Amino acid sequence: MHIVGVDFTSAPRRAKPITVAHGEADGALLRIEGVVEYSDWASYEAWLAQPGPWLGAFDFPFGLSRELVEHLGWPQTWAALVRHCAALPRAQLRETFKAFCDARPVGNKFAHRATDRPAGSSPSMKWVNPPVAYMFHEGTQRLLHAGVTVFGLHEGDPHRIALEGYPGLVARAVTRASYKSDERAKQTPERRAARVRIVQALESGSHPLGIRLQLKPALRRQLVDDGSADWLDAVLCAVAATWAGQRPHFGLPRTLDPVEGWTAAAPHSELEM
Repeated sequence: MHIVGVDFTSAPRRAKPITVAHGEADGALLRIEGVVEYSDWASYEAWLAQPGPWLGAFDFPFGLSRELVEHLGWPQTWAALVRHCAALPRAQLRETFKAFCDARPVGNKFAHRATDRPAGSSPSMKWVNPPVAYMFHEGTQRLLHAGVTVFGLHEGDPHRIALEGYPGLVARAVTRASYKSDERAKQTPERRAARVRIVQALESGSHPLGIRLQLKPALRRQLVDDGSADWLDAVLCAVAATWAGQRPHFGLPRTLDPVEGWTAAAPHSELEM
């Protein structure tokens, strides 16, 4: 099975490209074949439109909180919601979300999806630190336009299947220590040591997802030495996709909310690990 893991950014550029890890899964073994960077939308969209087959986990939220969507009176099917949001300029999206938050009490500003707590992820309406609302805005419209299957949310090409991923969920199964920073001054020896622990656990399969990673030496060095961990995050998403590929319904809840979606490998009541 061909596996892809995508570390996404809402503003791809040479200094911060979209990073895609490619691998082959054989049961619980994942061989990473290489990592490709896309520094603009055109190159990323051209890759996304290519024929499969692949199963991929993408590091951005696929949905919004049902509470938020119902409050705003927005569409409650995935494709219609994505089209509605794609038609909004980024500034208007931010102002809409900000107005929602400003009307709510301190400590309960953001509306959360059901998957946020078990995944340990930020609310998908958050527009700063990290700006995952913009990632939702840019990422989902391109999945829809490319015609891929967004599993449980939208039927498209059955040979290209996209799952929502979150590398932090996989990394925290190994260590709670911070392992990355985009600021060079914060790319410390301690964070490098955390990346070493993560890579070692992935290579041995000694982590809760149980996927065993096979890496070429040069790629292993890159995963450890890159302080931003963009390549490592792409590989962590590939690990989540491999885990999902071993399970019925890709390990997602069968009662999947078509507005909110769910993060691959995030625990839920129906899941048997």
